[in-house]
Amino acid sequence: MTENTYTSYALTTGEEIWSGAASDVDEAVSRARRAWPEWAATPLAVRIETMRRFVNEMRTRADDMATLIAKETGKPLWEARTEVDAVMGKVEISANAYSERTGRKRLDSALQGTSAVRHKPHGVMTVLGPYNFPAHLPNGHIVPALIAGNVIVFKPSEKTPAVGQALVDCFHAADVPEDVLQMVVGGPDEGKALVGHGGVDGVLFTGSAQVGIAINRRLASNPGKIVALEMGGNNPLVVTDTPLLTDAASLIVQSAFTTAGQRCTAARRLIITESMYDPLMEELLKLTRKLIVDEPFADPQPFMGCVIDNDIADKLTQGFLALVTQGGKPLAHLKRPDAKKPFLTPGIIDTTEVEDRPDIEMFGPILQVIKVPDLDLAIAEANNTRFGLSASLIGGDPDDFGRFWANVRAGIINWNRPTNGASSSQPFGGIGLSGNHRPAAFYAADYCAYPVASTEMEQPRANVAIGLKD
Repeated sequence: MTENTYTSYALTTGEEIWSGAASDVDEAVSRARRAWPEWAATPLAVRIETMRRFVNEMRTRADDMATLIAKETGKPLWEARTEVDAVMGKVEISANAYSERTGRKRLDSALQGTSAVRHKPHGVMTVLGPYNFPAHLPNGHIVPALIAGNVIVFKPSEKTPAVGQALVDCFHAADVPEDVLQMVVGGPDEGKALVGHGGVDGVLFTGSAQVGIAINRRLASNPGKIVALEMGGNNPLVVTDTPLLTDAASLIVQSAFTTAGQRCTAARRLIITESMYDPLMEELLKLTRKLIVDEPFADPQPFMGCVIDNDIADKLTQGFLALVTQGGKPLAHLKRPDAKKPFLTPGIIDTTEVEDRPDIEMFGPILQVIKVPDLDLAIAEANNTRFGLSASLIGGDPDDFGRFWANVRAGIINWNRPTNGASSSQPFGGIGLSGNHRPAAFYAADYCAYPVASTEMEQPRANVAIGLKD
C-alpha cells in the first residue's frame, strides 16, 4: 500500500487480488446527497424487488465470491460459502423486518379522522465494515438501509477491500444506481472523514470497541445523526452439570475457535464449575488437538484458517504470553507454525489464579478457562466484564437457565448452544462496550428509518368553542 493506493493480497499465497486509489470522501457524499431524493421516492416494492435481483446476481457469482472471501480473509472455503449464503438470505429477512418493525399503521381518531404512523429514511448513511465477515456484516446494514430508502457510502475495512468491491459490483449489476451505493477506498483517515462529514445522516459501524468509542465521542455533540455501533465482546461460556461431555466440548470449540476466533460473538472466557472441570477439560483438549488449521483450499478442508494478518498474529501471541507471565497455566499452547504467515493453533489457558484479568477482546483463537465453585459464582464471573454481547450456558436444568438468563448482562443469551452463530431473524447487539442499544439483524429496520406520527382529515373541520367574545 502506497500513500494513495490500497492493494490487497491473498493471505496465504501473496497473490495480488485487488488494487485501488483512495477515494475523495467529499465527492462521494455529494453524489450520495444528490441521489437520495429519487431513491427515497422510489416505491418500496421496487426497492425490495431490486434487492431480490441482487440475490439473483449474487447467486450467479456465489462460487467466485466465496473464493475471493477465502483468499482475502484466509478463512476455509466451506466457511466462505456460508458467508455468501448469509448475504443472500439477508434480503427476505430484511423485507419482512421492514414490514413488521416499520410498517404503516392507521387508526381512527377524533371527528372521523385518521391517525397514522409512517417511517422515513434518514438520508445518507455511512457503513463502516469489518474484515472478519467482509460481505455479510456490511451487507447486514446495506440491505435494510436501501430497503428503507436511504443511500449508502460504504467503506470496507482496508484489510478486505476486494470483497467490498465485489459486493458493491453485485448491487450495481442488480440495478442499484451507482450513486445510491458507493464504495469509498481508504483507511482510518477516510473513515474519520465520513463519520464527521456534515452531509452524512447516519453511521452504521461494526468493529472494535476502541474505534466505536471514538465514533461515539466524535458525534456526541450531534444528536441528530443516527449511530449504530456493534463492538464485539469478552463473551462468557459457562459450563455446569452435564453428562454429555463430548457435546459440551464440541460447543466450546465451535464457540471459541470458529473463524480462528475472529467473531465478535466468540467465547473468550470458559467458566467451569469445579465438579465439571477435570472431565470436561480432558474432552476439550482431546478435541482441540484434532482441529485442522490450514490454508483455505486445503484438502481435507480445515476447521479454521489464519487470522487476518501477521501484525494481529504477533499481538495475539504476545497477549497469550502476557497471560502466562501473569500466572496463567497453558493447557494448549498458542503456536505460530510459520513466522511468515498468520496461522495460529488454538490456545487454551487457565487464568483462574490470574489477578485482575484483562477485560479486553482478544480477537483470535485464545480461550481463557476460569474454575468456580458453583453456578452463582459462575454468573458473577460471567458479568465480570464491561462488554455484554453474547453469553451461553452449557448444562443445567431449566431453572438454572432461567437464573442464568435473568442475571447475565448480554444481548444474546443461549442455552446448550454456542455463543456464536446468531440468527439474522433475531435482534443482534449488546450492551456496555458491545453496543449502543441499536441491535442489528432483524432489528436493523429500527435504525434505518424513523417514525413519523400524523393526524389527518380529508377536509378541514374545526371550531373554537370557548374563550371568544360575544
